Amino acid sequence: MRMDAAGAASAGLARRDARISRTLDRTRTLILTLTMVAIAIAFLSPLAYSALTSLKTPEQVTQPNSPLLPSDPATFDFEGKTYDVYYVPVDGVTRELALVKKGRQQSEFVDPKDPAAGRIVWDGSWRTLDQPWQFAPEWGNYAEVWDKIQFPRLLFNTVALALISLVGTVGSCILVAYGFARFRFPGRNLLFTLLIATIFLPAAVTLIPTYTIFAKLGWVNTWLPLLVPAFFANAYDVFLLRQYFLTIPRDLDEAATIDGAGPMRVLRSVVLPQAWPVIIAVSIFHFVYAWNDYFGPLIYLSGARDLQPLQVGLANFNGIYYQNPAFIQAGTMMTLLIPVILFVIFQRVFTRGIVITGVEK
Repeated sequence: MRMDAAGAASAGLARRDARISRTLDRTRTLILTLTMVAIAIAFLSPLAYSALTSLKTPEQVTQPNSPLLPSDPATFDFEGKTYDVYYVPVDGVTRELALVKKGRQQSEFVDPKDPAAGRIVWDGSWRTLDQPWQFAPEWGNYAEVWDKIQFPRLLFNTVALALISLVGTVGSCILVAYGFARFRFPGRNLLFTLLIATIFLPAAVTLIPTYTIFAKLGWVNTWLPLLVPAFFANAYDVFLLRQYFLTIPRDLDEAATIDGAGPMRVLRSVVLPQAWPVIIAVSIFHFVYAWNDYFGPLIYLSGARDLQPLQVGLANFNGIYYQNPAFIQAGTMMTLLIPVILFVIFQRVFTRGIVITGVEK
């Protein structure tokens, strides 16, 4: 009997400990989830503010005590005229009534829900009353910005610059990364170290020399200074590609070589089919970089307005319409749309490429 009682007590303690452990796990999960939600809200709040501001009229932006949503003071049409609606306390109940006759000490209102009931006389100053707001987005802001900023031309320039430089960057970086990952040659490690060291070289140091070279070549006010360097690789993308290539077994290369495949055939038929995650990741990285590049086009295309991309055109547009924040935010949201769509479409492949390239080899 004593052993049975001790076993039952032990089982009860085990069940209690299990319940406590489950409660603690659920509490940690809940706290972690709430923390991540709060961080996500804080991170996305500026984007939400821009989206809401882009739908406002200038009057809504400057309206005192206006809500965050694009809204106008509520109104009501009565007997061919438009009247403002106010919160009016009547017989201890606050009602939404339309002010049809203003007075200093006494005003007349009409119930929008039942205008046939007649006018309601209210004693007091109507200026002390608050107005309700009604949701009134101004979707026409996007159409106006589309025309005023010449968005189709700027969009074409931006997409052309991004895609052409994307082809050059991905193609050249794949070749350089393949060489560092698969071939052994004297000074390979030293050359790779020097290549990675260029990441730490500030762009401001090379700005004047490179501009001088391009000016002497007559490339200023053309796309060439923005496109030609893309065909000579860059250290950051080469590093990501090389790290991924190192994770691909060399046995596959050797098998293809035994079958008579040369280095380029091995790259094309063995390495690249397995490297699509990192290629897509590098492509998105470069596309977003080229899409958001402002300083380069500003320097080299300042005298060629027809060749400028969205970022430079949007900055010029903001300088003209700085008094209308809705136009500025509408242009910003239109510029952000394509990179966001690309990231959403390729999110899984993009994340996989980033994770695998971080594996030490």
